[in-house]
Amino acid sequence: MDIALTLVVNPDCSLSLEKIEDGVEAIKATGTPERRTLSDGKAVDLIFEGSLKIRDQIEGALNDIDGLDWCLQPAEGRKKKMILADMDSTMITVECIDELADFIGVKGKVAAITEAAMRGELDFEAALKERVALLAGLSTDALKQCYDERIELMAGARTLVQTMKANGAYAVLVSGGFTYFTEKVAAAIGFDMNRANVLGIEGNALTGLVEEPICGAATKLETLNEQAAKHGLKSDEILAVGDGANDIPMIEAAGLGIAYHAKPRTREAAAAAVTYGDLTALLYFQGYTDAEFVS
Repeated sequence: MDIALTLVVNPDCSLSLEKIEDGVEAIKATGTPERRTLSDGKAVDLIFEGSLKIRDQIEGALNDIDGLDWCLQPAEGRKKKMILADMDSTMITVECIDELADFIGVKGKVAAITEAAMRGELDFEAALKERVALLAGLSTDALKQCYDERIELMAGARTLVQTMKANGAYAVLVSGGFTYFTEKVAAAIGFDMNRANVLGIEGNALTGLVEEPICGAATKLETLNEQAAKHGLKSDEILAVGDGANDIPMIEAAGLGIAYHAKPRTREAAAAAVTYGDLTALLYFQGYTDAEFVS
């Protein structure tokens, strides 16, 4: 079986691609790999015949290199036909609920709960209800202000989704956040559909409640299975990416599950992690070159 090792170096990487390649003794033992440049001086594929069992040896050589992101996977079928992505701290740079809490003076308390929930230390649904309750009475005007002033797309988000869609992929944004934001972010990036939680609103203020059923880890996995069946796709044709514990089920179910600037438990569950780069690393992992990027 042909195996692809993708190396992506970032500006703060202390070693060049060539130096890193020379240091991977486990690959040298398989013979001379085929080298495919994906981005000059930044990203390369090393294609060789072997087994994914080589991962343990490669991890030892690569995990301690600051500034390096990498992915090991079968070379065939890398360009996925569907992407499922988390929103907060994945497709955008902030946690929307934390930013909303700032408008009512409780950001510190809410952010602490968010961090614990994303690390898997709290039940997600209970933590969401607790945080939303703290937003009771917040004017709905704050939702628009938050989106306009606080929401920034993650670097590479639009390029990732638009490139995959140009190659026939279907794009799903599925979030433990709120539909008010996912609808706008999905449109800005180019997702085909979005799914998230619905905030309770009465008059011109938040009620402090979130509508049932809550969109959490189970819903993300259900969405993956539902959309895979709808589009006639196998799991190995799907990419899933997220940063928190509630993303783990869909990351584990996808053919390529990626932890993006993620919490420890999520990194451990994922087949690959992007720790240093932006979302275009997910395109390199699929074998795309710079020339194929669509922005």
